[in-house]
Amino acid sequence: MVHSLVSPFMGEFMGTMVLVLLGDGVVAGVLLKRSKGEGAGWLTITTAWGIAVFAGVVTSTAWGSPDAHLNPAITVASAILTGDFHKLPIYIPAQILGAMAGALLVWLAYLPHWAITDDADAKLGCFCTIPAIRKPWANAIAEIIGSYVLFLVIAGITSKALGGTMGVAVGLSPFLVGFLVWGIGMSLGGPTGYAINPARDFGPRLAHTLLPIAGKRDGDWGYAWVPILGPILGAVLAALTIKLFG
Repeated sequence: MVHSLVSPFMGEFMGTMVLVLLGDGVVAGVLLKRSKGEGAGWLTITTAWGIAVFAGVVTSTAWGSPDAHLNPAITVASAILTGDFHKLPIYIPAQILGAMAGALLVWLAYLPHWAITDDADAKLGCFCTIPAIRKPWANAIAEIIGSYVLFLVIAGITSKALGGTMGVAVGLSPFLVGFLVWGIGMSLGGPTGYAINPARDFGPRLAHTLLPIAGKRDGDWGYAWVPILGPILGAVLAALTIKLFG
């Protein structure tokens, strides 16, 4: 690793790229035709997303981001919790660009499989979330709840503010956050596919729109506000809960 490249921006970029590469990669592996993982199911997807979060966090830390947010909702909520907003214009663009880079790599990794997969919705679902039942406000509520849990529990994992003398060892945090995302996926991910991260949805959705993917549909941009605003609102509500009652 070239030391001059290590920075908070690169940390958020590289970590989010790995997060999306492994996370969207498992969805592609399950949904695309003639993949070795075709039809492996929801448990496979949620498990791999948990591992993707762990891998993204440790990569982000190694490349220079001590926070390893990988998620604009976490960045915004953390700013509200601490009163320090200077990281927003550094972290959020890096997260979105990293998510786009990860999506590009997923497209390349599964390059022969797009053309032989007839289901255009499945191809879109390899990049961004699609609700099981399209009720946008209900979908937004699901995203708010999942993201509320995400930030609330991360705050407990990474800070003694909620744990008193029982704070978790720092070295365990990436593992525990990965387990948390795995649990959120299994318990709360069914309605929307649990974006719980605006960059994870917006960056790959934009990549899907721009890439020459064989047989693709539109990017379903009419729904895109749900996985952007829902996670931000949920995380902000969790930050406010901590500020008011923690």
